[in-house]
Amino acid sequence: MEGTNQMMGYDRASTMFSPDGRLLQVEYAKEAVKQGSTAIAVVCRDGVVIVADKRIADKLIVSDSVEKVFQIDKHIGATAVGYVMDGRILVEKARLIAQQHQITYSVPIETLTLVKEISDIYQSYTQYGGARPFGVSVLFIGIDDEKPCLYGTEPTGIFFEYKATALGEAADSVKEILHKEYSEGMSSDEGIKLCIRALKKVLGKDFDLRRIDGAYIDIKEKTYQLIDKKKFKI
Repeated sequence: MEGTNQMMGYDRASTMFSPDGRLLQVEYAKEAVKQGSTAIAVVCRDGVVIVADKRIADKLIVSDSVEKVFQIDKHIGATAVGYVMDGRILVEKARLIAQQHQITYSVPIETLTLVKEISDIYQSYTQYGGARPFGVSVLFIGIDDEKPCLYGTEPTGIFFEYKATALGEAADSVKEILHKEYSEGMSSDEGIKLCIRALKKVLGKDFDLRRIDGAYIDIKEKTYQLIDKKKFKI
């Protein structure tokens, strides 16, 4: 009990290290992401795809009013997993950064540059007092130099580039499916079908097309587009 009580004192602030070198508030934020609704993203030969579960618990909610995927710039999209209100703030910051870059340099921002700036914002909330860490992870998709790309950010301020990944409550189960079925040579349509198959498997009887949201960016068009719901019917 004494050890437990002593450890509890170190989770009162995100700036306080525990004796074993952990930032407990930041770890709690990562746990919040694990409880979020599932999102999947895959890089394909002709583009990059995001499919996300909106997890609408109340039948009286209008499903179209729940936004799970977001356009950041013409060539960049995102989805947020965890506390969606935190994600909305980061999405708005990302949009502003992209616009400022376009005005300053007269060229679109690279996805990696944007991800680094958002990750710096994450990190600042783990180092300075007075505010809690962001309880959300954001997946960014984009096209940079004719190359589709996918980045995942974490509440710690860390980011990784992925070929395919998943976040949220069913992430582990979805990743098992991705490891078995994902191929770098698949088309965007095949990538969408893979994401839907994975969601169908993990959601089971709760799967409903009305709670699924998705977007993709094509290499040729380099333009963020919502996925036609007809493509979800497999």
